[in-house]
Amino acid sequence: MKVLTEPFRIKMVEPIKMTDEPYRKMALQNAGFNPFLLSSDDVFIDLMTDSGTSAMSQNQWAAIMIADESYAGAKSWTRLEKVVKDLTSMPFILPTHQGRAAERIIYGLLGGKGKVFLANSHFDTTRANIEFTGARAIDLMPEESLDSFKYLPFKGNIDLDKLEIAILEIGAPNIGAIIITVTNNSSGGQPVSMANVKAVRALCSKHGILLILDGCRIAENSYFIKQREAEYSQWSYKDIAKEMLSLADIFVMSAKKDGLVNMGGLLCLRNEELNQKCVNQLIISEGFTTYGGLSGRDMEAIAVGLEEVFESDYLEYRIRSTAYLGEKLKEIGIPVIWPIGGHAVYIDAKKLFPKIPIEQFPGQRLVCELYTVGGVRSVELGSVMFGKNDSSGSLIPASQELVRLAIPRRVYTQSHIDYVVEVFENIKELTTAEKGFKIIYEPPFLRHFTARFEKLYS
Repeated sequence: MKVLTEPFRIKMVEPIKMTDEPYRKMALQNAGFNPFLLSSDDVFIDLMTDSGTSAMSQNQWAAIMIADESYAGAKSWTRLEKVVKDLTSMPFILPTHQGRAAERIIYGLLGGKGKVFLANSHFDTTRANIEFTGARAIDLMPEESLDSFKYLPFKGNIDLDKLEIAILEIGAPNIGAIIITVTNNSSGGQPVSMANVKAVRALCSKHGILLILDGCRIAENSYFIKQREAEYSQWSYKDIAKEMLSLADIFVMSAKKDGLVNMGGLLCLRNEELNQKCVNQLIISEGFTTYGGLSGRDMEAIAVGLEEVFESDYLEYRIRSTAYLGEKLKEIGIPVIWPIGGHAVYIDAKKLFPKIPIEQFPGQRLVCELYTVGGVRSVELGSVMFGKNDSSGSLIPASQELVRLAIPRRVYTQSHIDYVVEVFENIKELTTAEKGFKIIYEPPFLRHFTARFEKLYS
């Protein structure tokens, strides 16, 4: 069948409110032209993130009702541990309240001044947790992957030649770890091939370097491997994920993505000594080792979600529905990162607004226009999020000026997505714009969350 249909029925509804444009202009101004600071009540279609925004299934809600809230050794923990051990083949499983808590623990232990972390791309919280320790985070993407419109089946891969050179130049003892993020969020939600991870594993083994798999979207990545890597065409999605996880020393996951839940994270390890150091940090900041900042209800929901996410009906709909939005936008001339990734559609804001200087953040202009015109909230992944200022205060721009439309799982229908396409139809009239924004307040880390802006156009 050609018609894209949701593989679920709606059992409960949540009302959303449409506001008019004058209201949205005032709301955006009050938020310092930063969509992160908007009230969700003022947002019609929220595509800011797919993290923690999923709709849970009836089986997840049912599991919540039988949760064990014991402080230590709860039955809910035992169920989650069993599911995660089966998936990862790792003996040491630590729950955390979300992925960045797992990042803080592991990078706090492996990082420090003089240490370097190499990755396909570090996402915002990963980079911040690494740099907070005094370590450096270096991205090693293939140059061809930076071409927005070039089709590459695994555009999220790490560049193996660059990686080998970096290891030799930096020296293996100075490398905290090599990180592979699947899918690669910073570069358009693009997948990583199994062959690429196997090659990185071989380099890590050769030089005695830890391999960390940041796999918050590992099910979505497994879909692309099955479709695009012939060797795995007959494998199940779950078996593909298990194969990839078997190559890693450490697994970090925000369960708020492919765990299909609203809160939760995981830190899984093979090394007992490193695990014990992580346990000590976990108890200080998260909670006891069998709940790690999560309620029994959360752990039950994650255990079910990590099973449901590999169901073929769900995964095929998930990837196809994201592609539907990207293909529609491409049809009307919006410069999208191609091919479309798994969890989001990425817009090349610099190509959409070619006259806006990088220093005036064309991506920020786009996210503000999307909200003003249609009440759609999205997020900038350009020089606001990833750019830095040099010692003179001048901007060191990001490699790309992107805006991400992240699709919450099992939340919006096709008519909602068609509405987003219509909003872009109206925004096309603004592509000759010449001005954007300047930052009037920013914190030292993760500035995009709380920065405030001044509009430079009328």
